[in-house]
Amino acid sequence: MAAHYQIVGATSAQISASVETGIRTGALPPGAALPAVRALAAELAVSPATVAKAYQELRLRGLVATAGRHGTRVRPRPPVAATRSALRPAPAPGARDLSRGEPDARLLPPLGPHLAALATEIGPPAGYAATAVLPAFAATARERLAADGVPATELTVTAGALDGIERLLTAHLRPGDPVALEDPGWANLLDLVAALGLRPIAVPVDEQGPTENGVRDALSLGARALIVTARAQNPTGASVSADRAAALRSLLTGRDLLLIEDDHAAELARVPLHPLAGVTTAWAFVRSVSKPYGPDLRLAVLAGDEATVARVAGRARAGAGWVSTVLQRLVLALWQDPAVTELVGRAGESYERRRSALLAALDTRGLPALGRSGINVWLPVPDETSAVTALRDAGWAVAPGALFRFGAPPGLRITVSALDDADVAPLADALARAVRPAAHDGFTA
Repeated sequence: MAAHYQIVGATSAQISASVETGIRTGALPPGAALPAVRALAAELAVSPATVAKAYQELRLRGLVATAGRHGTRVRPRPPVAATRSALRPAPAPGARDLSRGEPDARLLPPLGPHLAALATEIGPPAGYAATAVLPAFAATARERLAADGVPATELTVTAGALDGIERLLTAHLRPGDPVALEDPGWANLLDLVAALGLRPIAVPVDEQGPTENGVRDALSLGARALIVTARAQNPTGASVSADRAAALRSLLTGRDLLLIEDDHAAELARVPLHPLAGVTTAWAFVRSVSKPYGPDLRLAVLAGDEATVARVAGRARAGAGWVSTVLQRLVLALWQDPAVTELVGRAGESYERRRSALLAALDTRGLPALGRSGINVWLPVPDETSAVTALRDAGWAVAPGALFRFGAPPGLRITVSALDDADVAPLADALARAVRPAAHDGFTA
């Protein structure tokens, strides 16, 4: 624990609030160890049960994690608003930042012309009674999903993929329920599951998606839900292949399980979609528009079985209500613009070229990496800290794999959207030096 921060409190609520304050202000940074239960109880003159309850509350909120004899530590990405971000190491001044995981802004469609056109066509303001999923939007969304083999008779709209997944999990599960997650997997999703008080079960990932044995093991451990990234998995770039999809369908058919498929890359993924939709009693397929069309477009289409979609839509009505119909109209206009479709296609081809070039360059240097689709490459490394530090000193910023894994071996996530063609060889050289640093001659007398 940071020596300058003193946890205080006489009740479990006060103790947990004190720890949260330390996390929020940065006095308790990610990875900081909290005192042992009995030690803190003696220091605060309270019972060990009081401290244990405080730590349990913090675990259920996703702020801390307990790792057996390693004690209780602050999570790498605790779900609180902090004064300083611990998402990833800050890039050194002048470094090339390949750590962000965002699309190339140069390849996003301009929104101005469509917003201007929308302003002249939108008509009178809509009232509360008129707000819902627009029929024209729903019809186009169904056509686009059906073209990829996703049944979309029942459909709703959420404020992005993570919002949709959160609504699905809260509609079906309760705190403490086990959820099967890809490992390594999407950092935001790992944090969401922790914040909801759900229990993650690691499912290993290879280039074809979640492994069959990993899913089978998760089912044997009682997983109530399984979340699968269909394509462009973050951080590994894995995509569910036809063979893997067939194996998983056979394994999951008829299971009393919530199956969630995340197709966040959508049109940017240059590999076919092989959906699992419909094989379990409860299922949902979520497709965001943020990666192809812009991160500020907080909208995702959610298709699923009738009961699941009804639960999500009903819960939305009791809270946020609906996703803006202005935003729905804007996305619909982007979908219907041939020039935008062409631009998104060029973006996908550009990511494919840059990612493939980096994978080939790493392979020639004896560094096998993953990156079948999308904007990220995952490079296994012996030690993340030394590799990230060496790359930082060489002028490159990448994301440490610890942000994305909870059982998988170490690795680095490298985002290619900020990578130019001429950068591939120098980056591969820097990665080779960082992963396999030259041996020191040792000390001399």
